[in-house]
Amino acid sequence: MTNQSKATPAAASEEYEREPVPASAQKGWTSFLGMYAGEHAAGTEFVIGPLFLTAGVSAFDLLIGLLLGNFMAVLSWRYLTAELAVKYRTTLYFHLEKISGRNLVIVYNLANGILFCFLAGSMITVSATAVGIPFNMDMPKLTDTMPNGITWVVIVVGLGVVISLIAAKGYNTVSKAANWMSPVIVLGFVAAGIVAANQLGVSSFSDFWNIWGEGTEPFPGQIKYTFWHVAIWSWFCNAAVHIGMSDLTVFRFAKKASSGWTTAAGMYVGHYMAWIAACLLYAVYLRAPETQAILASGEAPSVAPGPLAYNALGIFGVIVVILAGWTTANPTIYRAGLAFQAIMPKVSTFWVTILAGALATIAGLFPAFAMKLLDFVAVYGFILAPVGAIIVFEHFFAKNWGIQTFYAEKSGIGFNIAVFVAWVFSVGLFYFISVQKGVFLSFLTLPAWLLCGFLYLFISKLTQKKGL
Repeated sequence: MTNQSKATPAAASEEYEREPVPASAQKGWTSFLGMYAGEHAAGTEFVIGPLFLTAGVSAFDLLIGLLLGNFMAVLSWRYLTAELAVKYRTTLYFHLEKISGRNLVIVYNLANGILFCFLAGSMITVSATAVGIPFNMDMPKLTDTMPNGITWVVIVVGLGVVISLIAAKGYNTVSKAANWMSPVIVLGFVAAGIVAANQLGVSSFSDFWNIWGEGTEPFPGQIKYTFWHVAIWSWFCNAAVHIGMSDLTVFRFAKKASSGWTTAAGMYVGHYMAWIAACLLYAVYLRAPETQAILASGEAPSVAPGPLAYNALGIFGVIVVILAGWTTANPTIYRAGLAFQAIMPKVSTFWVTILAGALATIAGLFPAFAMKLLDFVAVYGFILAPVGAIIVFEHFFAKNWGIQTFYAEKSGIGFNIAVFVAWVFSVGLFYFISVQKGVFLSFLTLPAWLLCGFLYLFISKLTQKKGL
């Protein structure tokens, strides 16, 4: 078995889209530390933190649930994603092409790239709420779906252009931007949390705990989150990139698999500290008389990050929100660009990333992606994660099951039926269960992932030709 493949002209760049990353291009753990801290202590955190409050979480459910869920996410990155990334050193898209065939991987890459663009669009939305403050722009409400004015459109488009150009410069530029911006963002979250705690009159741990207390009823249109909702959602909110193997694309540059531990910087600085800090900001906002009037009328108030941060930190808060959106949107658009590049290998990475940025900007015009971020992230991970199980199960179990690895590459087929049936059946079955039985979708991500892996092995055993 070989991982080498002749690169296309577009792949002969330093991005190594269709060949393993050579030793000369590999990077130490510090390159990933800043990127993960910046990407996960970022714009979406300003939305996700408040959304936990709208779901009526209790103190125990939030603080301990996040502790467990984020730990499981770090383990997934370290012992699955990073391990396989340093062994094969190829992008997810090229790796999957060798298993599933060119024709089938186009379908996956298209879905992956589009979903990444929607996610990046929600981050552009977040930054736009900060840029709009000096212009007295109307902020999107929790129930808004459409653009609310020309000012909103102009700001989102301007931000999208800048973010897309940075992402199109490639991995090195994305990593450098994250390393420069992430300390400022982390400082902003810490400062925002301290200021908000003071505004809430917190002088002891019991005061801090009582901000959430035993929880409340969820806001209109939201569901009640328990301990397991918080823990499982926080584990699988990034399911597409860890157990879904999308971050093979990032960790293929790592010298050692131990670089996977750097994701803890994102999980505990971003998905723990930053979410809680954003919760505190929103708790301050909820005590305002005008917010209480909105709630009394039976409506859900806005969760726009810009005004929340401005209320706590002034202009510095605005800057933090803008930078936070950039550092998350940049690597997300970069990943989307690589997905599109796998579909169009003769087009340069620069231009496919610009295409991804344009789609993300269009998505950013619609506030629904940010305002329904908890739901969208759950769906996004649920759809894409099972494909990662195919890569994981093939790596660990192919020999025991007697199936051929990288079957599409070695047999010359363009469409591996085992991959298609395993993915579509597992996603379709558990999504049906979620809709019909009202089961929280994140609860079904792991069952769908496991079923997809086992189905792939079983169907491959039945369909693969011997002697390759």
